[in-house]
Amino acid sequence: MENILLPSLADRFIKHLGSQGKSSFTIVAYKKDLEQFVGYLTTQEISDIREVKRGHIDGFINKLIADNYTKKSASRKLNSIRTFFRYLKNDGVIEQNPSLDVSHPKYIQSAPRIFSKLEYRALRDFAKEEPRTYALVEILLQTGIKIGELAGLKTEDIKESTIHICQYGKTPTRDIPLNKAVKKSIEDYLKDRSNQKNDGHLFITRTGHPLLIRNIRQIISRCFREVGIEKATVNDFRNTFIAHQLKNGASVEYIAKLVGHRRLSSTERFLNVVKEEIQKKEGLGEL
Repeated sequence: MENILLPSLADRFIKHLGSQGKSSFTIVAYKKDLEQFVGYLTTQEISDIREVKRGHIDGFINKLIADNYTKKSASRKLNSIRTFFRYLKNDGVIEQNPSLDVSHPKYIQSAPRIFSKLEYRALRDFAKEEPRTYALVEILLQTGIKIGELAGLKTEDIKESTIHICQYGKTPTRDIPLNKAVKKSIEDYLKDRSNQKNDGHLFITRTGHPLLIRNIRQIISRCFREVGIEKATVNDFRNTFIAHQLKNGASVEYIAKLVGHRRLSSTERFLNVVKEEIQKKEGLGEL
């Protein structure tokens, strides 16, 4: 049997992900997880995929937790391993998938982080100092799109009353209503960068290159730092958008379609958070 060695099989799997059109972020995440897993197996003197048993995978997960990885992170890495073994089984490399017998570490999923009224007002006020930053913040707050979707936006995706979101990973193509605040922020930004050459991307660097995901993270992290928001991520803009929509009476089905959730349960988990907010009389206010 060819290519039974773990490193070569992992490389084949990563190339497969690329051929399936997976995002670069997803591919890098799988690559790191599998490199870590293969490295662990090497310490156990395992190099042939057919030698991997449930106990080896259990041992890897237990070591992660012993090395202070969170149970949530360990669970995600187990998902990567399961996807890898499922690919190998479907490809006829192995007959049995040993990862299916491994249980996920049990952990309590923390409630979604939602910006308070003061936090998102502070973000918007600070961002107004720079047109590009303000447009980035407005789109994130008012559409709930993912950072990868934001980085991939083209100027042609901005319509009269909607913003077109191309497929990103497993999140489907969709059109999201474009309100006046977002539209104006985009128009002001485009006027500000009117003399810059670009390849059609909406957000570009000062040298005309597309603004990458890491560049956007840096910009948003600076906003968080400057206004004193701690333990926040770019995804919290998405959380805040979903909570705001729920609070204003939008249906779970409608919101799931807006943000591209494939499962309604992903949207429904925000219901209790919003209910608590209303009970505390700490409404999210107007975005």
